[in-house]
Amino acid sequence: MKKFIKYLLLTACLGLFISGCSSSGADGASAKDTLIVATNAEFPPYEYYENNEIVGIDIDIIKAVAEDIGMKVQIEDMAFDSVIASIQSGKSDVGIAGLTITEDRLENVNFSIPYTETQQVVIVNENSDIVAIDDLKNRSIGVQLGTTGDIFAEDVEGATVERYNKGMEAIQALRQGKIDAVIIDKEPAKVFVSQNNDIEMLDEDFVVEEYAIAIGKDNTELLEKINASLEKLKDSGKLKEIADKYITAE
Repeated sequence: MKKFIKYLLLTACLGLFISGCSSSGADGASAKDTLIVATNAEFPPYEYYENNEIVGIDIDIIKAVAEDIGMKVQIEDMAFDSVIASIQSGKSDVGIAGLTITEDRLENVNFSIPYTETQQVVIVNENSDIVAIDDLKNRSIGVQLGTTGDIFAEDVEGATVERYNKGMEAIQALRQGKIDAVIIDKEPAKVFVSQNNDIEMLDEDFVVEEYAIAIGKDNTELLEKINASLEKLKDSGKLKEIADKYITAE
């Protein structure tokens, strides 16, 4: 009788174990059907909140890619400098947040082929004596922490770099006279300038760069699928259609 009871207990435990494994497996399958996407929704028109929903160029692109490769998307908003770390840790599958390919980032993640070209530009207060890139020497420059603007600002001779968690925080500091200029991506810069009539963007680009999707180092299969999808979306005109939806012709 005792042996029989032990057998029942063992069977029950084994059943629970298998059930647990099945549940985990189901979650794993579900996770594979869903692309966990890390972004920073403080970067219009690429990613931002509208009516409590994250929208923008990058969001539409990753949704189009996911649909093409037969996956759903789950968007996770976080600080910009946490996006790469989230992919490294496995919490996110990909990152799309106006990410430029850099050597430092390539040490931690892989990147897709570029999906758009953009520029880093300089924003100053109206009537500022900063009228060209060379005028940034020995000035205080605001940047969003972890962005390429942050990286490039370090190369400006004699400049003091002030880092902010959000691009808008840098813009506010500029308008308050706490800093002399802001280096930021062109499309968000255009949005900030349009919303504030006391700041302006220099005509000269600071640097030209390309955006790509960040993917975990060990996820080469997903990288190949995303690259193939981006090529397809580019050839079909879908990428341009998405950009045109958010960026009006000047």
